[in-house]
Amino acid sequence: MITVIVCTYNRSASLSRALESLSASIVPDGVEWEILVVDNNSSDRTRAVVEVFCEKYPRRFRYLFEPHQGKSHALNSGIRDARGEILAFADDDVSVEPAWLHNLTSVLHNGEWVGSGGRILPPKFFSLPRWLSLDPPYAMGGALCAHFDLGDKEMQLDRPPYGTNMAFQKQVFLKYGDFRTDLGPRPGSELRSEDTEFGCRLLAGGERLRYVPSAIVYHEVPESRIRKEFFLGWWYDFGRARILEVGVRPKIWGISRHYLSLPNNVLKVLPSKALCWLFSLNPQQRFFNKCMTWSTVGRIVEIWRQSRQPTEAYKMQSARDALR
Repeated sequence: MITVIVCTYNRSASLSRALESLSASIVPDGVEWEILVVDNNSSDRTRAVVEVFCEKYPRRFRYLFEPHQGKSHALNSGIRDARGEILAFADDDVSVEPAWLHNLTSVLHNGEWVGSGGRILPPKFFSLPRWLSLDPPYAMGGALCAHFDLGDKEMQLDRPPYGTNMAFQKQVFLKYGDFRTDLGPRPGSELRSEDTEFGCRLLAGGERLRYVPSAIVYHEVPESRIRKEFFLGWWYDFGRARILEVGVRPKIWGISRHYLSLPNNVLKVLPSKALCWLFSLNPQQRFFNKCMTWSTVGRIVEIWRQSRQPTEAYKMQSARDALR
């Protein structure tokens, strides 16, 4: 059986469109599947929206309420409640192609692959502002729509897939633990990376993940995201999340790495990024370098925070290590 887990918080309008899209999924006869919607303490019409789909498709949709705020808490509750041996993940603001679920999960039945990830694209006919690029070397689609596109050919992944289009065998969560609750968005914070941190754990453990380009989702892009201020805030939080994702590393000659990495980021990395930003002429290159500068500031802030609270940081790392 396959369980599609959709975590949601106060997005009843886009959730309805996402569930309508998921309900039209085409899977082979004999394959059992369900859609589990995890309501992360919403205060809008989320429950009423889900109940409409539960009544319309009583054996397909289920509702689960998770009062502990934070997407990772909702994800972990969904994993525990899921009936499937294969778990697929989608967000509450996407639409999927009809073959998405089958294409994403079909590679996970024979045991060769423990996880998979597909393409994440902006909506069809979406028009980019002139200062933004989705293509290397100045790609910034992660902030816009979790953009993930490695081309047309299936391959083994050397990087983690993104959370709105990924699937895993359920057993890997027993082996590697849940999504980290100190990462993941919550009200008042855009700190993310709960999905990529989990994928990195699997890759570090030698597990095999598959890229499936035919598993396509389209991610909504609200007007609020097409602003430079949103991107700068997103990349600042991304820098913080990268430090949290790595965790506390071993000391060097008895010296905390905080005291080594902080001067390097402040005196070397930050000035280098800032100079690239200030002297860029191409608008896409210029804004990309500005975002990288903001990301570096986020890294510095989080390194400083951890250096001021070393005992708590080490306790958190020890707890994470115990789950691995």
